Amino acid sequence: MNIDEIQTALQQEDFQYRLKAISALKTYASEVAVPILLRSVEDREFLVRTFVAMGLGQKNTAESFAALLQMMKLDDTPSVRAEAANSLSLFGRVAVSHLVQAFVQDDHWLVRRSILAAIAELDCPEDFYEVCLQGLAGQDATVYESSIDGLGLLAQTSKRSEALEQLLGLGRSQAVRTRQRVAYALKRFDDCQAKRALIELRQDPDYRVVAAALEELLDVSVPGVEGMD
Repeated sequence: MNIDEIQTALQQEDFQYRLKAISALKTYASEVAVPILLRSVEDREFLVRTFVAMGLGQKNTAESFAALLQMMKLDDTPSVRAEAANSLSLFGRVAVSHLVQAFVQDDHWLVRRSILAAIAELDCPEDFYEVCLQGLAGQDATVYESSIDGLGLLAQTSKRSEALEQLLGLGRSQAVRTRQRVAYALKRFDDCQAKRALIELRQDPDYRVVAAALEELLDVSVPGVEGMD
């Protein structure tokens, strides 16, 4: 689509036209695409705003960064805030403090899972450890479990000792799912304490925990939390 076609499509009532127009901007330079994207950050259709967030993440400018910050903080749809967080992470370490702050302030599970995944890829173990602790203190079970997996991702980082200490404590939880996730996470640690804890978990009264502790190949794929190795 040329620019005139994009501009026309963005005026259409059917949001599918607007989606196509936003997608077409990815082939244009930032100085052309960003001003157009900025005019659509408050589109009435959340899918369009999601595409806008994706598009802004592909354009590394101060204007797109600022717009993504606003979308992550203020948009009323969690999926848009989550996509804005993911796009912000594409700017690198400059985005980390903003992502941590958003994790603390936004308690929606989708946003928090996106931020966990984003920070895991940015080689900032101190900040990642902080958000994992925040996730463990929250109420959502999926974020809680992802935070346990996140602690495992810190096994080869400067936060190794602190992460292992947290996992050893969680391994004594009354919750089966928690002990199961701990068993997987501990396998990332080449440490005597971790190995002893795994031996204990192999004697767990629940077969799911035993199975997790006995698995020899680490193949834990948890949506939203990968990286940091």
